Amino acid sequence: MRTIGTEEHFVTDDVLAAWKHAAATGGRDGAQELPPGEVGDRLLELGERRIAAMDAAGLDVQVISLTSPGLNDLPAQEAVRLQLLTNDHITRLVGGSGGRLQGFATLAFADPEAAARELERTVTKLGLQGALIFGRTGARNLDHADNWPIFEAAEALRAPLYIHPQAPQEAVRTALYSGFGDTIDSAFARHGIGWHYESGVQFLRLALAGVLDRFPDLQVMLGHWGEVILFYLDRADGLAAQAGLPLSFSEYIRRNAHITAGGVYSERYLQWAVEVAGIQRIMFATDYPYRPGPLGGVSEFLRRTGLSPADQDLIASGNWERLVAGIRR
Repeated sequence: MRTIGTEEHFVTDDVLAAWKHAAATGGRDGAQELPPGEVGDRLLELGERRIAAMDAAGLDVQVISLTSPGLNDLPAQEAVRLQLLTNDHITRLVGGSGGRLQGFATLAFADPEAAARELERTVTKLGLQGALIFGRTGARNLDHADNWPIFEAAEALRAPLYIHPQAPQEAVRTALYSGFGDTIDSAFARHGIGWHYESGVQFLRLALAGVLDRFPDLQVMLGHWGEVILFYLDRADGLAAQAGLPLSFSEYIRRNAHITAGGVYSERYLQWAVEVAGIQRIMFATDYPYRPGPLGGVSEFLRRTGLSPADQDLIASGNWERLVAGIRR
């Protein structure tokens, strides 16, 4: 079984320096730092240690991407500079990996026109596999009309966009995720659950704002078994009808979304995702280095689901390979 992880992260010294400078100069909400300890070390390493971790997890290929919050909290000029440097760096890493790495582009959403051009460059010139993006740029949500050139480019290229979680805005963190001490507040707002609501809501906004109707062939990816919304589509579909959308949210999921494990090794969540989205819309991801590989490895996890070998192969790599085979180079 060939196995491919579609949400696998790294960071560069240049990006870390830009995050630090943004935080020191009162940059946008959510400026990030390198996580402490082993996770931070592994984000910076893309050599033998990473390959050894992949081997231990039974993962043949990582599709690498710049970790959260990417370039979304940086001023436009700095973000544009770093998208070029980062994507060239990803391309070199992929080229020198002997087939063990693929790459998602990094985009400077602060300058959507530049980001759209960069998406085209990275897909057609560098061979990257679409882009990993984030829901907000400052206070601007993903569906904002300023971002539509990026969606237009992605649809024309048939290049997928992976919507990755990011921290809620400070006002939201204060209102919903505070009061339990700094460590718990941070976890509550991020990996505890806040990240996942943020990403799921951004997909719903794409439909409500007409993005998925204006760009019907746009393909987006959602990690962590659909960022909560798969479990509430029966309820949310009523909102779609009230808004007068031509499709229900359930139909947009089955037409425009691909769902990944995102490092959540739950057989029951996988079964639910298959039931809701369909087997051909499910992919694997380990969320390296934030999560270890599944117990017994990727192949063993998939075998435990009870799915047919053919369906296991689709999740392990087949669905991803079919998706990227359709990219217009």
